[in-house]
Amino acid sequence: MQLRVFVIAATMLFVVRSGWCGDLLDRDLVVITPQELSNGAPCLFTVSLHDDASHVTAEWQGHPVAFFSGANHRTWFAVAGVDVEVAPGNYPLTIDAELKDGSHRALHEDVAVAEAPYEKVPLSVPDKFVEPDAAALKKIAADKIVKDKAFANSSAKPEWSGNFLPPLHHAPESDSFGNQRIFNGKLASVHRGLDYHAKLGTPVAAINSGRVVLARPLYYEGGCVVIDHGLGLMSVYMHLSKINVAVGRRVRRGQIIALSGASGRATGPHLHLGIRWEGSYLDAAKLFKLEMPQTH
Repeated sequence: MQLRVFVIAATMLFVVRSGWCGDLLDRDLVVITPQELSNGAPCLFTVSLHDDASHVTAEWQGHPVAFFSGANHRTWFAVAGVDVEVAPGNYPLTIDAELKDGSHRALHEDVAVAEAPYEKVPLSVPDKFVEPDAAALKKIAADKIVKDKAFANSSAKPEWSGNFLPPLHHAPESDSFGNQRIFNGKLASVHRGLDYHAKLGTPVAAINSGRVVLARPLYYEGGCVVIDHGLGLMSVYMHLSKINVAVGRRVRRGQIIALSGASGRATGPHLHLGIRWEGSYLDAAKLFKLEMPQTH
């Protein structure tokens, strides 16, 4: 009798679990990698649909999020991130999937953002970089126009493929991303990049494939290269002593694009690497840890 009851119960449990698994397979799913986000963190959104879609878009933190499809048009990916200065809280992700039959499907996910522990770092630089004179201010204003033009020029498709790799393989990381930088006793900015200790003239590699949208010296940045990886994602390389690429050139992951230096507002020879998505600056060290899909 006890055996019969056990068999009946097990059969019922199997039916319930089978139905539950079937429901999961029929649902549209949104997966966020990593599962826990903090300010400054990049992330990968993966949308798995039950039906083929022709187009998937989203909005998050007031930014548009552009998705690209996998091989079957049911799995879609997007790279996004949380700016270093965003306050902790819940930020709704609203997704619109246009299906092949012309209908639309809406998905919604509340994304929690925690606060990352960033520090204050005192630094000493020449006074001209803390209180620039009239001529320097004119140069800074001109640089801003150049940078704004470059940042507005992102490809409508992913130019990168696979994981992002560090630009230097044997140079240790130094100043942490997100630290508040106090130049000559005055709070100047939040550090929006990752610094590497690198001797003058160290070869600098592209962290992934893309197209060069800026390659020139700037006042604060010194020798600077910006690579567009598509869909609003860009990498910025600063304080370079030599630039080996020109605007418009396509580069591959690992290709040498420049030599490190100490140009611009720098305390010594090093490489500053910035990651920019839709105007937000993200932690490069966290981007390198993400497992990314192949796009081509």
